[in-house]
Amino acid sequence: MGGALASAPPIYLVNPMDVITTIEGFRTARAGLGQLGLVPTMGYLHEGHLSLMRQARRECGAAAASIFVNPTQFAPHEDFTRYPRDLERDMRLLEAEGVDLVFVPEVGEMYPEGFGTAVVLPAADEVLEGAARPDHFRGVATVVCKLLNIVQPTRAYFGQKDAQQTVVVRQMARDLNMPTIIVVAPTVREADGLAMSSRNSYLTPEQRAAATVLHRALTAARDLRAAGERGGDALRQRMAEVLAGEPLARPEYVSAADPLTLRELDEIGPRGALLSMAVRLGAVRLIDNLLVDL
Repeated sequence: MGGALASAPPIYLVNPMDVITTIEGFRTARAGLGQLGLVPTMGYLHEGHLSLMRQARRECGAAAASIFVNPTQFAPHEDFTRYPRDLERDMRLLEAEGVDLVFVPEVGEMYPEGFGTAVVLPAADEVLEGAARPDHFRGVATVVCKLLNIVQPTRAYFGQKDAQQTVVVRQMARDLNMPTIIVVAPTVREADGLAMSSRNSYLTPEQRAAATVLHRALTAARDLRAAGERGGDALRQRMAEVLAGEPLARPEYVSAADPLTLRELDEIGPRGALLSMAVRLGAVRLIDNLLVDL
């Protein structure tokens, strides 16, 4: 798997008893609840996460959150050790939302000595984020599979911003006959269109202003499609043109792909298209996407 199984930097709580840190402890607590919605997170929560918590409570009656910065989805050169963490703040936000259970395991709890099993979806590693980040979805699928087995949620909630992740998780749940319903909610955005992300905290003020170019590029391609354009190359070219107008933006890829297979489209088909991109602003890598209809 990508990334060493190193422990995250220590986090200190005002009251450590506010969280459940063991699998056994979580299962015991979960046994007292009926239907339960789970929102898996890596912490440093924002409104996108909190909107999923509200939906989980609304639809299931009870909500659980997991906070775990998963080392197996990070490559050695990526930002595992510096990924933003603020567990005290996260706990205050979760308490305000009325979340019932919070699971905050250590790395050793999730990956004990001798751990050697992985969930692999080979096709996911061939396109988009999978091609750009080898073994990333191996780590994602494995940890989500473990969380669904531990929590046994009625529904699990994910945001559309991580579009390829939602495709991977849905296929995994379907292929492995998991009873949990996978729910994908729309991307939550800042007022200027930037998709909310914990990694936005890395941006300098100048980079933050420039980051709006991702949404502007996506909406330009969406508008082109609404005007009648069906060619995949034309939509990709439109996104690339808008990105080229921002000097700080360095695109890694732009895509107009089938929403299920994530294969690039020559022409928009009956399932529409997933417009997506990954863009670097300095050392910060951002992703975003929009779905468009036929």
